[in-house]
Amino acid sequence: MKILAISGSLRAASHNTALLRAAAAHAPEGVEIELYEGLGQVPPYNEDHDTDTPPAQVQRLRDEIRDADGVLISTPEYNGTVPGQIKHLVDWASRPRGTDAALFGKPVAVIGASMSDYGAMWAQDHLRKSLGVAGARVLDRELPVGRAADRFGPDGALIDPEIKEALVEFLSALDDHHRSLTALAAAA
Repeated sequence: MKILAISGSLRAASHNTALLRAAAAHAPEGVEIELYEGLGQVPPYNEDHDTDTPPAQVQRLRDEIRDADGVLISTPEYNGTVPGQIKHLVDWASRPRGTDAALFGKPVAVIGASMSDYGAMWAQDHLRKSLGVAGARVLDRELPVGRAADRFGPDGALIDPEIKEALVEFLSALDDHHRSLTALAAAA
């Protein structure tokens, strides 16, 4: 399974990006995780620019989502919800509406890290809802990483063994989710 991992944080020392790097390092056998770079260059959604030739960064985002077997998004929480760049991702990848959208039918999972005790739980909930409305097949599970500064070392490596174990279980659940959706599609 090839997973496209997208961090909703644009910060260089992002805990959400570090969480995705940890996911790549601890992925179960048969699961390959590729980190998407360039979310900061994806413009806000504008229907006037959603043509047969959308902005280059939008086309690249859509193509990379389509080429992946699944998507893993790690979101921070800004003012109780997702940051704007995550909303732009969902809006662009949900168009054109219906089966031609990059997100339509795509297995997607959401995780999140924050400095608070709650691990971006509200943002994860909001994002799962938005992705579901967009047509993605969202894994109904969360992985909140609260007090993120205590979970990662100075080099950005995940040092919390419980979070590592939970991350591996989460990735296995995403792999199972993908396999069950593939089996359903084959049986149809």
